[in-house]
Amino acid sequence: MTSSRTPGSATSTDAAAQEPVEPRVLSALKRFRVAAVVTGFGLLVLVTVMLVRYVWDNPTPSQIWSPIHGALYMIYLVLAVDLGIKARWSVTGVLLVLLAGCVPFVSFVAERKVTHRTMAGRSI
Repeated sequence: MTSSRTPGSATSTDAAAQEPVEPRVLSALKRFRVAAVVTGFGLLVLVTVMLVRYVWDNPTPSQIWSPIHGALYMIYLVLAVDLGIKARWSVTGVLLVLLAGCVPFVSFVAERKVTHRTMAGRSI
């Protein structure tokens, strides 16, 4: 039985097993993971305060939380781009991860996928 791989070539799994993730990528990943979780919870709080605003006609909580959430999301954007550059993601991958912070619960899913793919040495 012959192999389709040429001698000296490595699959992405072989390369990930042989080469550890760079320390600068790991530190960027840690920052991103924290930002993704904080942004995810912040978005859930934002949805709650928007319900309070429009269902119970009380704008005060959203007036307080909306700017906080905006600042948290901007931090998420910066850290996602930083990780994307360091881990050499595609532009499409970076954009998808950025958009993940806009949809409730999706930032949690994106954080897990990004972590697994980055630790495996694969691009987004």
